[in-house]
Amino acid sequence: MMVLKYQEYGNKNGPLLIFLHGGGVSSWMWSKQIQYFNNNHCVTIDLPEQGNNKMSHTFSIENSARSVIEITKKLSKGKTITIVGFSLGAQVLVEILSLEPDLVDYSIINSALVVPMRGEKYMGPIIKSFFPLIKNWKFSKIQAKTLYIGDEYFEKYYSESKDMRAETLIRILKENMTFKLPKSFHKARGHILVTVGEKEKQIMKKSAWLLAQNNPNCTGVIIPNVGHGILLSDPDLFNQIIETWLNNKSFPDECIMINKQTS
Repeated sequence: MMVLKYQEYGNKNGPLLIFLHGGGVSSWMWSKQIQYFNNNHCVTIDLPEQGNNKMSHTFSIENSARSVIEITKKLSKGKTITIVGFSLGAQVLVEILSLEPDLVDYSIINSALVVPMRGEKYMGPIIKSFFPLIKNWKFSKIQAKTLYIGDEYFEKYYSESKDMRAETLIRILKENMTFKLPKSFHKARGHILVTVGEKEKQIMKKSAWLLAQNNPNCTGVIIPNVGHGILLSDPDLFNQIIETWLNNKSFPDECIMINKQTS
């Protein structure tokens, strides 16, 4: 079992709140959530080959999930456990819930792709052909804008982009693109919130619907007027969604409930 580095914040006696970041970045993306939920025992975990764990074992969703499970068990000590995952981190969270259905009390799965995409076999040549652009400042600036990464975080994002190897990016993208809903996901207990942005691609909305459809403990919500990255584009709204759902299972009025009966 690989050992991943993690960071602890807030009240270590409070409920455990773990954050799993998106692909190609690291835990800095959760800074607004860490500040907001400072009464909780907040933990951020950098996934393999990314952030503080960029020198660790090669990335896979399953191995990442098993490592996060071990960290969660180590830190929980009878506490209520909440895990929030975004994009790649949300896929890791789906895997966690499938491997350990009784572990997590509250899960927030934000923008998890669970419908495999076509073209995975072409990913290597495509990435290698445009990989030099990733290290270009102007190109990174454009990419950052599409990901809702503002000036506050751009230098950190650009630094991590420059440091990433082509082989790492290919591996992460292949894992992301080929991930499908685990057969045992329906066994996951606890309360599960599935969120997706209204402006995200249709395959992401279909993924959110599949997640909600395949577990009776899931509640699905579409967040209006946002694409892939609500925690960066509107952290106040995302924090509000998490807080109200954890406390009383309600949502801001603008949120749209996902109908489990129709896709």
